[in-house]
This record gives sequence, structure tokens and C-alpha cells, in this order.
Amino acid sequence: MVGPRIVIIDYGMGNLRNVQKAFEKIGVQPKVTRDKREITGASAIVLPGVGAFKDCMENLEKYGLIAPILRSVEKGKPYLGICLGLQILFSESEEFGSYRGLDLVRGRVVKFRSDPEHKVPHMGWNTVEIRKEVPALKGVENGDFFYFVHSYYVVPEDEGGIATRTLYGSPFVSSIARENIFATQFHPEKSQQKGLQILRNFVKSI
Repeated sequence: MVGPRIVIIDYGMGNLRNVQKAFEKIGVQPKVTRDKREITGASAIVLPGVGAFKDCMENLEKYGLIAPILRSVEKGKPYLGICLGLQILFSESEEFGSYRGLDLVRGRVVKFRSDPEHKVPHMGWNTVEIRKEVPALKGVENGDFFYFVHSYYVVPEDEGGIATRTLYGSPFVSSIARENIFATQFHPEKSQQKGLQILRNFVKSI
């Protein structure tokens, strides 16, 4: 029996191999690709990344990946966004100026304010507070730790899609869930068993 075809979108940023290896740990063999036909034909798409919002959007445009991503989401295919894969869903980012995102989620990406107790970037383990019970978070509890590396966070216009919040100086949105979209600011692939549980939940949604 052939399982779901999961693609990890390669747009030239981030350590995609870490995400691939995390899926392999739960018995899934995703394909890392920037081939538009493979993305269009996939059962589900994963978009991870670490780096600048502007560079991410420019690379997606350069490789012709924006349209396949939008079509996949519009068709209801499960989408898992990690870090930048969450942020680019939003309307715009203030990182190094003002840049447009995919506008699949209305809202903005803004920078943390640094203070003596809360350095930027926010890096390391932190807990999540569950705001909405969703299948992607099955097996995750309030206070569970996940791994973060980021200087910016998302501010959605509609708070109904907020799945978790995390406290770093003040609360910020650490994951969203809306229809076929689930996206995290933290890195499931670096978050040990709880992170792998989120990947299992994602696979079950396909």
C-alpha cells in the first residue's frame, strides 16, 4: 500500500534535512523538492525555514513556487509551516522594511522588543499554552516544551485561528490552526518526542 506523498518544499533556505529526518523517525519518507509538478501532485506540503522573510518570499518567487503552494492550500491539502513557513502565510512582515507575504492569513509579522531579561532572538526551549483543541495538537499538553529560534512573531487579525501561545516577556502566537493549515513558530523537528507527536498528527490528517 502506497502512503501519502508528502513534499518538503526546497526554496534554498533552512536545514531541510533535519525536517526530513524527523519524518523518517516516525516511519514516513517525505521528498525534498522544488519541482512544481511534484508539489502540485503531493498529498500534503511542508514548508520549513530559518532566515529572513524577504529572502524567503524572493526565493519562492524565483523558483516559481508561490502558485503551487497557493493552489495546494486552496484545494484543501494539509499544509505544515515551520518557523518562516508560519510567517510567510501572513499579509506582511516588518523585517528589514515592509514586505508582502502569501496573505493566506490576515495579519502582520513583527519584531520582539529586546530587554535585559529577554534577548532577541528568542532561542531555546519554551512552553506552550494551548488556546484551541485541534487534531494537530493531540498528545500535547499545556506546559510542554518546544524549541524556538526567531526574532519575529505573528500577529493575526483574527484570533480565532490561534492554537497556542508562548510567553517571552509578553505572550505571542506560537502556532495557528485554520482548516487545512497548521503552522508553528517553534521547530517540531528539534523538539524531541512532543515535536514528533505533532508530525505524527500531521500525517494522520492527510
